[in-house]
Amino acid sequence: MPLTAPAPRTLQHTRRVTYHGYARLDGLWDIEGELIDSKPHATRSLTDSNPRPAEAPIHHMAIRATVDAALVVQAIEVSMDAFPLQDCPKARTALQGMVGCSMARGWRRAIQDKMGGVASCTHLRELLFNMATAAFQTMPNVFATSDPDLPPRHLDQCTGWDLNGAGVQEHYPQFYGRNLTADGTALPRKP
Repeated sequence: MPLTAPAPRTLQHTRRVTYHGYARLDGLWDIEGELIDSKPHATRSLTDSNPRPAEAPIHHMAIRATVDAALVVQAIEVSMDAFPLQDCPKARTALQGMVGCSMARGWRRAIQDKMGGVASCTHLRELLFNMATAAFQTMPNVFATSDPDLPPRHLDQCTGWDLNGAGVQEHYPQFYGRNLTADGTALPRKP
């Protein structure tokens, strides 16, 4: 699905973000994220007088969050192999506050509460935000519910899973055309 041909331009910056999800033999799950920022040209270093060579990482950071089947963080680890300022590595400490937080509900709020502002790092927060989505894609039963009247959490959260859409009609017909209450239960079908 290519984009249209762009106007004439010159590359100035590349950000690569990658996520991997792993099932562990002990029943837990590791979700890993990596972020690398680089420039195609040499740049001024903010920490010394030497220029940073073209393609050398400005940011190179990785996070491993270990979660249980309920998506509660059991352990978290961070590495910062490249960063622009001397104090950047101090941001790692705040990540330990994410242990015990749930990726299922309130994840973004927990990140902001525990790591917002100068407590941590913008790039580490960005990596964490999307780790929940990677966890959902990794764990096969994360959307399962034991209550047949309770729809999976992903329904009505995007266009493809609209309660009035074809995806719900085909894969979750029991919830097609229904509305959800604030607690996530499905109301009876509209007449």
